[in-house]
Parts: sequence; structure tokens; C-alpha cells
Amino acid sequence: MDDVTKWRKARQSDGQGGACVEVARLPEAVAVRDSKDPNGPRLLLTPHAFDTILNDLKH
Repeated sequence: MDDVTKWRKARQSDGQGGACVEVARLPEAVAVRDSKDPNGPRLLLTPHAFDTILNDLKH
């Protein structure tokens, strides 16, 4: 990932410094990182795995 990767914060983020994640769509993956530690570790998931996690969290 480079400086042009477009990261998006969750819509439910209240901007008060709570626990938030950011995601970035890559050509063949979805990257996830902690918004409070943007240079820290990142999790790379297949689009299918990311969709599965989102579905599980919603239910």
C-alpha cells in the first residue's frame, strides 16, 4: 500500500477518538487498519471474507 491508497473511516465513527477502523479497497483485497494507528499493522482480506465479516457483524 502506498500514499495514494484511499482509506475510509466507518460512517458510524463519531470522531471522538473511539475505537474506529478504516478500510481501503485494493484491486484484489480489502485492507483494514486501526484509525488511531494508521502506520501500524493492517489486515488484508479477500473481498468475500470482508463481506462475510460485515454480514456476521450486522447480525
